[in-house]
This record gives sequence, structure tokens and C-alpha cells, in this order.
Amino acid sequence: MPIWVTEAEVVGLLDLPGAIDVLREGLPSEARGTAVSSSKAHASWGEGAGHAALHAVGGALFDEQLVGMKTWTHTPGGACPLLILFDAASGQLVGVIEAFALGQMRTAAMSGLATDLLARDDAQVLAIAGSGKQSLAQVAAVTAVRPIRQVVVWSRNADNATRFAESVTEELHVTAHTAPSAGALVEDADVITLATRATSPFLEASMPTAGCHINAIGAITPERAEFEPALLERADVVAVDSVGQARELASELQAAYGRSDERWGELRTLSDLLLRGARRPPTADITVFKALGLGLADVVLGGHVLQRAHSQSLGRPLDPPNRASPRLTRPAP
Repeated sequence: MPIWVTEAEVVGLLDLPGAIDVLREGLPSEARGTAVSSSKAHASWGEGAGHAALHAVGGALFDEQLVGMKTWTHTPGGACPLLILFDAASGQLVGVIEAFALGQMRTAAMSGLATDLLARDDAQVLAIAGSGKQSLAQVAAVTAVRPIRQVVVWSRNADNATRFAESVTEELHVTAHTAPSAGALVEDADVITLATRATSPFLEASMPTAGCHINAIGAITPERAEFEPALLERADVVAVDSVGQARELASELQAAYGRSDERWGELRTLSDLLLRGARRPPTADITVFKALGLGLADVVLGGHVLQRAHSQSLGRPLDPPNRASPRLTRPAP
């Protein structure tokens, strides 16, 4: 019988370090050819403060016979993401998971994995641009895999940056302070995380110091951009969650690589890096991880949550959908 799993149940069944471990184990299935991620469906409307967008991402795990899709609408009034899971053999519904917390953990865990693979082992200073809903989880993901002793925060709203720095110290017990500009933010950073809704680049190619790693997770639609495309010329490794989605949605990469299949072919996916056990090149100037949102990662985490929910008798049972024949004519008057 399918079940409905609430946000509270999700956070009781999975924490962020656990999500990193689950994805570390599950994502290589894509590189092995035993899983597939769907392209993102995206539609947007409105301008300025009224801008809104519809998103859908999904994937399939062949060995686990599990397929799913996460969908949500980002609006000025908020969002309500849901992950819908099906049995891949029968096509029947097996679960619906409230996916706001799950999505935050998925996005942050991907940055955590990228940081673990590509940042220096001794990275101690994290710079984060942005103070929105994703930012605290992004900081937590980096601190889960590196010995971060200092977090520097910059936001275009100085008051928000101050409040966020205080929350980092209070909740994650890491010293945090604000920077007055994007340049000051990154001047001593070992890891840089970009988590904004910027529509024009604010991280210049020359700003990051040699030896740093960059997680760019905010610009997930073509109208957004966080870093100058020229930054990629400095990168010894450019990793993505999905090459196909990067070609379609990542404006910074589009500007840098254009229509060159050879340049796009230089990208590396996290699933491939994990499968090969790849690490940061010792002489690398900088490394970059560009995230657009991988539907397969949602399914991997959702399958884990669903399995644990069943084992602990959690979740609200749902009546399986029953088919009914469509009415093909209008009823008689």
C-alpha cells in the first residue's frame, strides 16, 4: 500500500550527513548504467517580484525497481515540493514524500560530495554568498566534510547577512562574520559557495585565490548567473550534476563553451567522479561544481526514506488509485 510521508517524518528519518552518505553510495549507479536521471522540465512566468516557475525533476533506479518525480512551483508566496515514487515494474504508486526538507538536504548533500572530492583536505575557510533558505544547509554540508573553522557571509542585504552569520554560529557552532563585498568575501576562502538568485555575475574570474573550490548552486535557470564565464578558464576540473541540464540551463557555462561539443565533453559528473574515486588534482588552481538539480538524487534519497518509513511503520497509508473509464459522451439532459 502506498504511503504519504510528512516533512516531520523525513527529518526524523534522515539527517544531512546521512544524506551525503546515501548519495555517495547511490549516485555511482548512474555512471554504471543502472540508473537514469530525467531532464528538468521548467516553465516560468511573471517579472520582478512576481516571477514564478514550475519545476519537475526525476529519475529511475533499475536495480531497486524505483522511479520517481519531484515537482514544485516556486512563487513569491512560497512552494510545496512533492516527491512521487512508483514501482518501476508495475507502474503503481508506492509513496508521496513532502520534499521541502528532503530537497534542501539533496541540494546541500551534492555540494558536500563535490567539496569532499574537489576541495583541499585542509580547507578551513568557507565563504558563502547568499543568506536564503538553502544557505544554512550549504554551510552544514561543507562543515560535514572539511575542518571549517571560519565562515564568511556576504549578501546584498547586509541585515540578512548579519542575521545569517549569527545563525551559523548558533546552530553549527562555527565562527562566522560578514564581508562588505563579494571581493572581500572570497579573498581568503578555501571553499566558496554561491547560493543566490543573482541575474548578473558578481564573482569575477580573478577573485578566487589559487587552491580554492567553488560550489555554484544558485543559478539554476537561464536568466540567472553568479560567476563570470571566464572563471571556468582557471578551473582544472569543472564538475556538474548533469551535463545535459548544464547545456540547457547554465548560462555561465553556455557563455563559456558555446556550441563546442569538445568543451562540453570536458565536464565531469559527480556520479562519474564517485565511481572512479577521483580527487582534486594536486596542482589545481581552482575547481568548480555547477549544480542544476539532479532528479536521480531526489529518488535515491526518497527511496532510502521510504524504506526506513516502512521499517518503522511510519507514513500515512493511501488508498491505491482505482481506474475508472472516462465518460466519452455528455450525459443525456
